[in-house]
Amino acid sequence: MPSILPVAQATHPEPEKLALLIDQSKNIRSLKQIRAVLICRGLESYPVLNLKLQCSYSSLGHVDDSVALFNLTQNHDPNAFTLSSVLKACTLETGKVLHCHAHKLGLVSNSYVRTALIDIYARGGNIIFARRLFESMVERNLVTFTSMITGYAKNGNIDEARTLFDEMEERDVVSWNVVIYGYAQHGRSNEAIILFRQMLKAKLKPDEATMVAVLSACGQVGALGSGQWIHSYLGYQATLNCRVGTALVDMYSKCGSLGDARNVFNEIKNKDAVVYNAMIGGYVIHGFAQDAIKLFKEMSEMGLHPTDITFISVLSACAHSGLVSEGWGYFNAMKDEYSIQPKVEHYGCMVNLLGRAGRLEDAYELVKSMSMDDDSVLWGALLNACRLHKNIALGEKVVEFLVQRGLANSGTYVLLSNIYAASGNWDGVTRTRVMIKQSGVQKEPGCSSVEVNNKVHEFLAGDTKHPRRKDIYAMLEEMNEWLKAHRHTSQTKEVVHNIEEAEKERSLEVHSEKLALAFALISTKRGTPVKIVKNLSVSGLSCCDEARVEDHGKDDHYEGSQQVSSLFRWYVFLW
Repeated sequence: MPSILPVAQATHPEPEKLALLIDQSKNIRSLKQIRAVLICRGLESYPVLNLKLQCSYSSLGHVDDSVALFNLTQNHDPNAFTLSSVLKACTLETGKVLHCHAHKLGLVSNSYVRTALIDIYARGGNIIFARRLFESMVERNLVTFTSMITGYAKNGNIDEARTLFDEMEERDVVSWNVVIYGYAQHGRSNEAIILFRQMLKAKLKPDEATMVAVLSACGQVGALGSGQWIHSYLGYQATLNCRVGTALVDMYSKCGSLGDARNVFNEIKNKDAVVYNAMIGGYVIHGFAQDAIKLFKEMSEMGLHPTDITFISVLSACAHSGLVSEGWGYFNAMKDEYSIQPKVEHYGCMVNLLGRAGRLEDAYELVKSMSMDDDSVLWGALLNACRLHKNIALGEKVVEFLVQRGLANSGTYVLLSNIYAASGNWDGVTRTRVMIKQSGVQKEPGCSSVEVNNKVHEFLAGDTKHPRRKDIYAMLEEMNEWLKAHRHTSQTKEVVHNIEEAEKERSLEVHSEKLALAFALISTKRGTPVKIVKNLSVSGLSCCDEARVEDHGKDDHYEGSQQVSSLFRWYVFLW
């Protein structure tokens, strides 16, 4: 049995030495050993040591032990520093108890204690009560504002976070990071990039957290130019830090520059599993399934233990290449060899794999066999497989299941409409549209973004709000004429309205990705790469697919069929 010899070797350890041992302890067992020594030496009531033990217990998640130690203290005289220190590591429920103690002890008005309470309620999701505490404070400092902003951002109230941020007289890097990260995490990447540029103008030096957040934002909207500038700004230090290096690999992959992603990956020293995950995921994004699997094997040979994220990418690679038996092998290896319990995402990958291979009944049985709660995304993947193979009967069964359990969303009905439309079943399309109206669900609008001159421009289908809308639609007409001249045929089979072919084609002409491409062509010089990122599906793809256009913007003179044929070179991949 392990002893407390390292602690007891000193005949009469001074409180300072014991305090240092407490600070260096990284697990609950060593803390309890130290407490035993304190009791043996008669130092269990020593104020500094008692406080340090309480804080250490809390920081390791053992709040009950911290409170129990507090209750055993003979002289209950905690000051504001003591209470605020303990509160930092509390859960919401424990925080409520200590909030009552703060009232009893007359410490609730202390700025440190109140700031810690704001943080607890905000982290616990009780944002309304956190705001009440914030508003009741006579004096608010930088930390108080940041705690409240963090609470808003984590709970998705990013507009409230930004409003409060704008009210701050003093801001530090942490407060800027909170809002930038909030924008990036809640799908408002363009605003994250804009705020990052404002941070630089304010002469603040970004830190690691800033770079990771803004690189994530660049990847989400395909802002390659901004991502490259950040890489240049970081310089040689970019690959010294695994976290930043991973963010660069992820950004380059999502922005369509797989070669740059691999170059960064190769430069990173002491790669961990997260770095490998990013590169494997990058290969999957671009459809290089065999490269992804090869890198996974290399990772295993390096002795790195794969994570659940690793297997999501590997299973996606198998789905992309139709490797059904290999996919089953990896799925089973998760549990049997690596002791990783499959999550809903892994089941989704297997449904996608089986669905693409036409094994719909196997996919259906797999979903039904799950022990976890029903998930709309998982059933949506099965529904998409029904769309691919025009299996109306199973598609209707899946939709009925989702509706009965309140899991149906806009994507559910859109996929069902597509199944009907692809089979020419317009009565089914009509019934689905009635279901949409009755359910009250709102379809997420298609949005495409393109970066031009380091600025991201976003377009919705039929968008008329852009300042250059007249030029964009003029170019769009010209593009359509090129396509018709070279016998391009629009894919109208899944337009969900029972209308004439000519009208279907017109409805496809104002898709958001075409507007983005038209804008890029009128805004860039000859030879400029154009990368378009879309939030929803392109014709023939599911909602979990993403498409990327790579082409060269031209000037006013185009050179015939070669340019037109490459104009819509789509590289489609599963993300």
